[in-house]
Amino acid sequence: MPFNQTEAGQASFDLPWLDRRGFLKSGLVAMGTGIVTMMAPPAFAGMRMPENGSFKISFRNAHTGDSFNGVYRVGNKYLPDAFSRINYTLRDFRTGEEFPIDPRAIDIVYMLQQRIGQKNTPMEILSGYRSPKTNKMLRNASSRSGVAKNSLHMVGQAIDLRLPGYSTRRIRDIAIDMRAGGVGYYPKSDFVHVDTGKIRHW
Repeated sequence: MPFNQTEAGQASFDLPWLDRRGFLKSGLVAMGTGIVTMMAPPAFAGMRMPENGSFKISFRNAHTGDSFNGVYRVGNKYLPDAFSRINYTLRDFRTGEEFPIDPRAIDIVYMLQQRIGQKNTPMEILSGYRSPKTNKMLRNASSRSGVAKNSLHMVGQAIDLRLPGYSTRRIRDIAIDMRAGGVGYYPKSDFVHVDTGKIRHW
């Protein structure tokens, strides 16, 4: 992984479009030190730089009540301290396990909030990271669960969400239009799945 030296002499590294092994390695390194700054990958189509250069999001874990409300990225750099809190907030609430969340997934949440136009209303997160143990349990619970065997939740690349008082159908339509990854719509459970995998929807 190529390391760079910033003008301030601080170490940083590029975070390209990673495969699972590469993402795990870089994510764990980034979260394990306060002196490393993660570099943003190429922006999604239509993702604009805020006027002040600071990307801010707000979301709440529906199961634990934990929340994150703040800046997670400045310019093209993701903030490790912010992701330390994000990883905790989006942990597997059943097992308590934390895992590095793909920064691109947080970019998707940011873009959704921007396009919906309710920037100060926290997104409600139903599922972020999901451990293999939890994923297997959910798959075995029902043959119609819709839980994939190799779910991207297990590698921190997927988030299930909704916005209280806002149509999940509309969220789905906006997410599909963003073309930032996968989008799943679950009207009976009233949530939308977004991920940083291939562009597709169901």
